[in-house]
Amino acid sequence: MSFRVFSLVALLCICVSQPAHSADQDFSYAAIAERNASTRLDPKSVRAAKMHGECMVGLKQLIFVKRSDFDPIAEWVNYRTYTLLEQFPPCDVLIMMEVAHAELMKQDAES
Repeated sequence: MSFRVFSLVALLCICVSQPAHSADQDFSYAAIAERNASTRLDPKSVRAAKMHGECMVGLKQLIFVKRSDFDPIAEWVNYRTYTLLEQFPPCDVLIMMEVAHAELMKQDAES
């Protein structure tokens, strides 16, 4: 058997032995964790990740109050939020943005 044929047979064996990812396969975290039980996150890490996910929703709601109109200020804040998310966890950024929003509202009320 030539080297090319041997290589092709070996490649086919590897491809056939790999699990197929069909379109109906569940890619939720719970399903992935079940398939990879030895490396799944511990319950405390899962709770923290869920909390950060909720904080991402809070950021979205805080930034895009006027969802039907183009708001250049919201677009700038959204860009700034992404920059902050590169440096800090989502809940830290949400707290920062809530404090900034409250201070701006207070300044507007005093004016």
